[in-house]
Amino acid sequence: MRRALALTLGAATLAGLWLPDWPALLGAFPGHMIRHMGLVAIAAPLLVCGLPWLTRIAPPILPATGFEAAIIWAAHLPLFHAATRQDGMALILEQALFLLAGLAVWSGAFHREAGLAGAVGMLLTSMHMTLLGTILILAPRDLYAAICGTAPDLSGQQLGGVLMLAIGTPIYLLAGLALTRSALQETPA
Repeated sequence: MRRALALTLGAATLAGLWLPDWPALLGAFPGHMIRHMGLVAIAAPLLVCGLPWLTRIAPPILPATGFEAAIIWAAHLPLFHAATRQDGMALILEQALFLLAGLAVWSGAFHREAGLAGAVGMLLTSMHMTLLGTILILAPRDLYAAICGTAPDLSGQQLGGVLMLAIGTPIYLLAGLALTRSALQETPA
C-alpha cells in the first residue's frame, strides 16, 4: 500500500512539474528551480520508495552523490543554462539527467547496505545545494541574462536560490539525519 502511494505521488509530482508552464507562471529562473528541485528532491525519493527494486541496482552512494553534484553544478553554469532556455532538446536532456541523478542518489542512500555512507551522501548533497543556492542569492548581478539574451532579473535569480534552499536543503538534511539515526540504531554495541 505504501509503495503504491509513493509511486502514485512520484508520478503525480512528475506530471505537476511538467504540465504547468512553471517558468511562465513564476518567471524563468524560479520556474526552472521548481522543476529542478521537484525532480531531485521530491519525485526521485518518492519513485525510489515506490519502486524499491531501484535500490538493488543502485550505484554506490558516494559516486552517485558526485554524479548528482556534477549534474546540478553543470546545469547552473551560464552556458549550459542558456542552452536549456533556448533549445527544447537541451531542456529535455537536462531534466532527464536531473531525474536520473536524483534516482541514483536516493536509491544509493536507501540501499540496505549503504549504512552511514547513505547519510553522508544526503548530507553532502544538502551542503552543496546550500552553497549553490547561496551563490544564486548573493550574486551581485543576474548570472544568466547576458548569455541567455534576456533582460536581467536578479530578483528572479534570488528567488530561485531561495527555492533551492527552502526545498532541497531541508529535504536532504532531514533524510541524512534520519539515515544517520537508522544506521546508528543498527550498529551493534
